[in-house]
Amino acid sequence: MPHPGGNVLVVLSLRGGIDGLGMVVPHGDPAYYTARPTIALPKASLVAADAMFGLHPQMAPLTWLWDAGELAAVHAVGLPVPNRSHFSAMEEIEDADPGSSVRRGWINRMIGQDATDDPSEAVQLGTSVVPTELYGAAPTLAAGRLSDISLVGADANVWGQRRRTELDRMWAGASTPALAGAYASATRTVDLLAPTAAADYVPTPGVTYPTTWPDRDLADALQDTAQLIKADLGTSAVAIDFGSWDMHSDYGTTEWGNMRSMTGALARVLSAFLRDLGPLRDRVTVVTISEFGRRVKENGNRGLDHGWGNMMLLAGAGVRGGRYYGSWPGLGTGTQVDADLQVTTDYRNVLAEVITRRFPERSLAGVFPGLGYAPLGLMR
Repeated sequence: MPHPGGNVLVVLSLRGGIDGLGMVVPHGDPAYYTARPTIALPKASLVAADAMFGLHPQMAPLTWLWDAGELAAVHAVGLPVPNRSHFSAMEEIEDADPGSSVRRGWINRMIGQDATDDPSEAVQLGTSVVPTELYGAAPTLAAGRLSDISLVGADANVWGQRRRTELDRMWAGASTPALAGAYASATRTVDLLAPTAAADYVPTPGVTYPTTWPDRDLADALQDTAQLIKADLGTSAVAIDFGSWDMHSDYGTTEWGNMRSMTGALARVLSAFLRDLGPLRDRVTVVTISEFGRRVKENGNRGLDHGWGNMMLLAGAGVRGGRYYGSWPGLGTGTQVDADLQVTTDYRNVLAEVITRRFPERSLAGVFPGLGYAPLGLMR
């Protein structure tokens, strides 16, 4: 069985390749404005700004976390070698074991280090498709909504209970141990989660999750995450997809466009989630990740094509927030790599520091084999 009361890692995968230079804007680098004559964000519009960086103005709903030292950003992070293919880069970044032919995600390796074999230890919410980061030998769970978790036909009425009794009897005599084990795992998971999944969830007073596009899907997933955490059933990791950030056109400005809409949605929903957690925020760390960044220079459609270097956001428990991390390589002549932001921090080192500080019982070498650990000091 999982261990209630432990820390929780929430991984938000910003699918499509978010523009890190538009989320964490290097306003102190003149080359940013030269490269983006029509879509660059004015310095005066940024929030949480210091001498070099500032956040997209639509991140304003999260400035309370920044001011409280619970939100931080890391710039110029990414894969060690450029990979501009969505699917290939997602697979590579979530597998996080370069050189290995074994397909197993880093979260699966993390949860697979204890004696727990309950799938609810690591959960994907928002889709029933298991992502690469959760895929592997350790059992995990994926569901569109928490309320989807039930044993079909085995309702709480007399006939449903009879069906469940007959299913138990049938699988108890199964001659195939693997299938019998799968049934036992599934029913154990349903028995653990179904009461929570079936209950109406009421957020903390004063907190309202957005219900309109493009906020809705992320709001549903993070509301379910809050419900799961509050139920304290021993979940250690929750993965959620939120996208698309693939903005080759219609990127926009401070007044319109997809970047404005998506960034606002992310900020509004994440703010609601972290306020909803209340004191439980002391146990929950949120990390964003994306397969690659975007080109430094805008294209002919006033959008951005696939690039390399990106940013990551961290919020919640253990984060030394209110500041920007990473080694800035610059955007000027001679500093870019094939017209992309150069990566100076291996993204695995950001995740590794979170795991080291929040899950010290886990072997880092087991989660990220071969990584030369180099913490940035972004976690307490």
